[in-house]
Amino acid sequence: MQRRNIFMSSILSIVAATGAATGAAAAKTAAPPTFASSELQADVDILERAYRELHPGLLRYLDSEGLNRSFRRLREEFDRPRTAAEAYLAYARFAATIRCGHTYANFYNQSLPIKTALFEQGPRLPFYFRWIDGRMIVVRDFTSPAVLPVGTEVSVIDGIDTRAILQHLLPLTRADGGNDAKRIDQLNVLGDDRYESFDVYFSLSFRLATGGLRLSVRRPGESGRRRLTARPLTYEQRLEPLAAREGGSRDGSEPVFEWRYLSDGSAYLRMPTWAMFERRWDWQSWLKEHLDELSARHAAALIVDLRGNEGGEDVGDRILERIVTEDLPVAGMKRLVRYRAVPQDLLPFLQTWDPSFRDWRQEASELEEPWPTAPAIHYYALAGAEANADARVVIHPVQPHFSGRLVVLVDAADSSATFQFAQLVQERHLGTLVGRPTGGSRRGINGGAFFFLQLPHSGIELDLPLIATFPRTPQPDAGLDPDVPVALTAETIASRTDPDLAAALRLLTQTR
Repeated sequence: MQRRNIFMSSILSIVAATGAATGAAAAKTAAPPTFASSELQADVDILERAYRELHPGLLRYLDSEGLNRSFRRLREEFDRPRTAAEAYLAYARFAATIRCGHTYANFYNQSLPIKTALFEQGPRLPFYFRWIDGRMIVVRDFTSPAVLPVGTEVSVIDGIDTRAILQHLLPLTRADGGNDAKRIDQLNVLGDDRYESFDVYFSLSFRLATGGLRLSVRRPGESGRRRLTARPLTYEQRLEPLAAREGGSRDGSEPVFEWRYLSDGSAYLRMPTWAMFERRWDWQSWLKEHLDELSARHAAALIVDLRGNEGGEDVGDRILERIVTEDLPVAGMKRLVRYRAVPQDLLPFLQTWDPSFRDWRQEASELEEPWPTAPAIHYYALAGAEANADARVVIHPVQPHFSGRLVVLVDAADSSATFQFAQLVQERHLGTLVGRPTGGSRRGINGGAFFFLQLPHSGIELDLPLIATFPRTPQPDAGLDPDVPVALTAETIASRTDPDLAAALRLLTQTR
């Protein structure tokens, strides 16, 4: 049985269809509204009730008093009128306190007016960057003339220390548990999304000069810092490299994965996303063809590059079924929900892609005894093989078999399905993880099914995961440590080398 996808919410924009805009042109000219305190408090009433009754992971990392405090602080934020931007940031800050990577005011699920007014206005930094040890390091420069070589450290923007910017934005950012590496990764800007977390939160939190940004930087090879001014980008300019990389394809029919053979004969498979739900590209046939070829060539190794991949469908199962030689039971976590049927008066505020989520019917049954790692509140267990404590999801071997080495490149972006894949590879000794600690949490996650909760007065949407997975025994609040750790530094970025891939190739050479 295929496990339910746990990252569907990041690519479905169901709530956007319920927006009040009559079109993009109207949204472009509409001024962001201001909401009365009474309206916002009424929205919090709906939010609190929906989350307390339906969200299965509120107390995974918070105790009852901590949860009460989060709601109380949100209400205090709304004790006076708030603009849409202020309200959105308040909801983002609240959702982040739940410490769930799938609980947030999803950029892509907002209505068109909110997207346009809040996410597509204001200047953008004229470079891509990564946070390395708390420092903002340039990975691509868009200034004209080019003044920020790759590897440049930007330490001050318009008088604001970039380390202070990072600390200000972290409490707005989603991740599971205490995995701050994931939160920091969310705040990189690499040109992978129409809405970058940093761009959204930074533009709503800080007022930048539109004419020119005053920067303090240190270029590679220079010991001192220099001051310079750079013209910011518009939102449209920020999207230009992404549109160029996609080749203008909007129908989802273009291949997403990359396959090539390296000089040592190893196969390299780059998989930047497993969110394949709305794509027309037949990824399963593509992957099957290449895995067939891999076995026919008797390649010594397959390097799967999952860096930057937050998850999606269980694409990794198609790889593992070529590696295992016998049925592989996947250790099941207990899958729990908080409700059997959604209260009727909440239904108008809840959108989803599968109406069965509104009423689990016979799928949800009373727990015979409390689950040892779940909070001491009332849960229902989902029926079926995936939900039973002693049942297993099984990966069956598929021919042709691949007998070479499996190496997986990982980093803090890996969560949801990619975290689960990496965890299985490591725990079952199916391959070697190379890179940096992953995102996700060994304590389990909330996901599997979602409601998109649209608050009626502000129109702001928050994702609401419905299924919580819990391990049988207590686990650390952490992601996975790679078997071969590799540091990423400003120097390696400046050198334009790939230390993770280099480490993987050294590993293969040493073990042959």
